[in-house]
Amino acid sequence: MLLNVIRFFVYPAVCAGAIAAFVSSESPPPPTLINNHPFLAFVLLMLVTQVVTLTDLLIPRKRVEIVSAVYFGLLIGFLLSYLTNQALLPVVTPEFKGMTLMLTNLVLPYLCVILLLQTKDNFRFIIPYIEFAKEVKGGRPYLLDTSSIIDGRIADVIDTKIIDSTLVIPSFVLQELQDIADSNDKLRRNRGRRGLDVLSRLQSNPNIDVKLHEVPQEEGKGMTVDQRLVALAKKLGGRVVTNDFNLNKVAHVQGVDVVNLNDLANSLKPRYLPGERLTIKIMKAGEGIGQGVGYLDDGTMVVCEEGNSLIGKESDVIVKSVLQSSAGRMIFGRLPLATDR
Repeated sequence: MLLNVIRFFVYPAVCAGAIAAFVSSESPPPPTLINNHPFLAFVLLMLVTQVVTLTDLLIPRKRVEIVSAVYFGLLIGFLLSYLTNQALLPVVTPEFKGMTLMLTNLVLPYLCVILLLQTKDNFRFIIPYIEFAKEVKGGRPYLLDTSSIIDGRIADVIDTKIIDSTLVIPSFVLQELQDIADSNDKLRRNRGRRGLDVLSRLQSNPNIDVKLHEVPQEEGKGMTVDQRLVALAKKLGGRVVTNDFNLNKVAHVQGVDVVNLNDLANSLKPRYLPGERLTIKIMKAGEGIGQGVGYLDDGTMVVCEEGNSLIGKESDVIVKSVLQSSAGRMIFGRLPLATDR
């Protein structure tokens, strides 16, 4: 709204007043051609200044801290105008000097202000070897991907109150979630609706601030959702929350911190050491000869040697080794021997 006021009211009014004063000036008088056709000169000069506005409209990105942008834009613009007029002084005749001064004082400050208006979140000055950058206050935000929202465990983590940073839901992630919820496939549709329910639960939680971050469609065009998420995390200085193994790897390669929900869940599971005894129900045969497979209450798979004959029965298992990865935890064990009792 403010940009439109500047474009269509403030800037044209300033230009009209300055040009009208110029063409009607008597001291110093304008060039003879302008003096003979003041109205035509006024119209032509107005068109010249408004071409800048048209160029501005063709560039849609306009984001910055307004006060800083206007202040520094005007400061740099008038400095450039002064330097330009000093450079043109030897080649501009006295009768065109006033018109050149007016046009540079109108166009260059406007261009500088508009350029700074396009650099929100990146507004900085770089001096050789020194960079003054925006200081980020508060905790780093967490950017949720589609899989972490559908998974639902992030809502349980938030309920524990161990996270107080802002949760960011990019608009393209929300769009993907809506597309999944509108899918013709029943299973996929149910997963999408579950994700929307989890998102609603997060928004209604008073212990966390959930922010929907609007990202223009043209930004990141041709990139996948995962690539756009990683790029946005780098831009915001945040961390990606996911349980997608591939996204986890891609983010790490690009230097973006990742909170993997599977790693988080595994780190909170009880630790089992070789020699400890577990009691499980053998549910099915394993892939190896004679193996039986059972599960702990938290879903951890237990592969028991010689457990194939005990399918459907509960049995003690002696832990031999534990395999830990981002995909989960797997315990390998054996049936107790007489010496173990």
